[in-house]
Amino acid sequence: MIIKLAIAGSSGRMGRMLIEAALNTEDCSLFAALDRPGSTALGQDAAAFLGRESGVSITSDLAVLDGADVLIDFTRPEGTLAHIEKCREYGVNMIIGTTGFETEGKEVIRQASQDIAIVYAQNMSVGVNLVFKLLEIAAKALPTGYDVEIVEMHHRMKVDAPSGTAIRMGEVVADAMGRDLKECAVYGREGVTGERDPSTIGFATLRGGDVIGDHTVVFAGMGERVEVTHKASNRNIYARGSMRAAAFLKDKKNGLFDMQDVLGLR
Repeated sequence: MIIKLAIAGSSGRMGRMLIEAALNTEDCSLFAALDRPGSTALGQDAAAFLGRESGVSITSDLAVLDGADVLIDFTRPEGTLAHIEKCREYGVNMIIGTTGFETEGKEVIRQASQDIAIVYAQNMSVGVNLVFKLLEIAAKALPTGYDVEIVEMHHRMKVDAPSGTAIRMGEVVADAMGRDLKECAVYGREGVTGERDPSTIGFATLRGGDVIGDHTVVFAGMGERVEVTHKASNRNIYARGSMRAAAFLKDKKNGLFDMQDVLGLR
């Protein structure tokens, strides 16, 4: 079965990577390409940036979703929420990589999953999601006697800190150790801070150059140190992960899933 994919934000950097991945994935086809009203890309062939033709024109008309199997959405919360409404109407499953949802938006996603199947993850990388599982294992094996520090580095243009992936790593470790990250996280140190509280999880943020995303979680004990690291050298990892998520949704009618489900790690 060929999976008919619709891509939101088609003229953006991530949208273009998703389009290229869809065109190069054997069991997928590009069915529709969406962009915001007023975009200069409207009316263009979705694959024009590759110097080829896909036969799919970029549009802002959400009615084009009718007939698609899956919509992949890495846009903004307000756009994604509008797309969810149409996907529920047309019975189109969704892959949501959009970040920044408030509590109300997350509840909309949860409610929509009663009618359609949704993979919702803040990071679609296969490697990062494997690291989440490794961190859970490590944290359960090292619940005491090891100080946890999370170091992340991204390009100079990134506007938020720490990264969503770093925070999720902290949540995974805290949950496995029976802690609440909101209560034990330390996001900065300066001056005379006193001895380190062993119950805390520290974050260090680095910004510079064109670094796509490096994350290291350190479990520092007396006499030994365990480090779990992921380094991204290409943003295509998120598009490739999305294709795996699309294959996962192929036989799903409804439900809310994440990449741990997609990779069979849960």
